[in-house]
Amino acid sequence: MSRLLLFDLDGTLLRSDKTISADSLYQLDICRQRGYLIGVSTSRSECNCLTFLGQLRPDILITSGGALVKKKDEYIYKAAFSPATVREMIYTVRQVCGEDVEITLDTPDTHYWNYRIDPQKLDKSWGDSVWTDFSDFSEEALKMCVEIFDEEKAKQLAQRLPDCDAVRFSDGFWYKYTPKGVTKEAAIELACKSCGIAPADVIAFGDDFADIGMLKMAGVGVAMGNAIDEVKAIADVVIGSNDEDGIARWLEKLFL
Repeated sequence: MSRLLLFDLDGTLLRSDKTISADSLYQLDICRQRGYLIGVSTSRSECNCLTFLGQLRPDILITSGGALVKKKDEYIYKAAFSPATVREMIYTVRQVCGEDVEITLDTPDTHYWNYRIDPQKLDKSWGDSVWTDFSDFSEEALKMCVEIFDEEKAKQLAQRLPDCDAVRFSDGFWYKYTPKGVTKEAAIELACKSCGIAPADVIAFGDDFADIGMLKMAGVGVAMGNAIDEVKAIADVVIGSNDEDGIARWLEKLFL
């Protein structure tokens, strides 16, 4: 029976400098030789993962928080907001959070943003992104992210967007919105079915709120040493941090 190793990227497989250590890549190669499938499950869009995909060669790729699932080179699932719904969401976000609110949108091919600071200056691994003011946006979208500093406004927006699944990122004031029921764990169910395995055959690694569901459903849920307390509390195992090669050291012990 195959087993799937499933990794979040930021704060998990990626170090703070947004690279994957040579040691981690070496251990993943050993896992692959031993029959393990390698998977990525991230809130990044696929185009924002391109820097790493050549190194990882994942068997399963889950992006945009579960809205897009790829097995090898074949897309097996996509959940998108229609162009009309996206326009309504942008209007609602600006009503609640102000006209100058910062927004990002993932389409199947492109990451759009209206930041005041170019995201490439903050993280060069982010890939080619397109600036827009979203005034006449007319594409379907897999995921929207919104920067909200006021928790009450975040709650208000969640009420105004009842058909969305909303999760906050712990390292700032950003909230992720995907179609209702579109989560990493729902995507994993689909990926497992496609691979002929069960969730119990998955070892999942994560660090943030969006990873809690997938760690709970996996046969083994692994929290990074740098994970938030909520993730550590539900994990089966807590390992070293992303900057301490925690994944490489744990995989090394797995085969001893």
